[in-house]
Amino acid sequence: MFIHLIVIGWLYVVVMMSVAEATNTTGTVLGAIFTFLLYGLAPVALVVYLMGAPGRRRAIKQREADAQEAARRAAAEAATKEDSSLPDQRGEAPADAVPPVRKEP
Repeated sequence: MFIHLIVIGWLYVVVMMSVAEATNTTGTVLGAIFTFLLYGLAPVALVVYLMGAPGRRRAIKQREADAQEAARRAAAEAATKEDSSLPDQRGEAPADAVPPVRKEP
């Protein structure tokens, strides 16, 4: 909210600078356009982008957390639907499937 006030105030100042440039006897409209672009839009766009970075980062983390939660729920539902009368068929290997390799004496 605070950044919006700063942006509006700064753009007002830059518009007034551009109007003064265009209406000055030695000024030009092209100079006013460049004043507005280089003093107004470019810095404001950079500041707004940099100030929005934490919000974008939070949104990305929230989407990732939501996706993980959905995956957990899907896995839990799939686990409850399995037939418990069958032996372990979850595709996991037994604990000691391959004996350890050692040197011969």
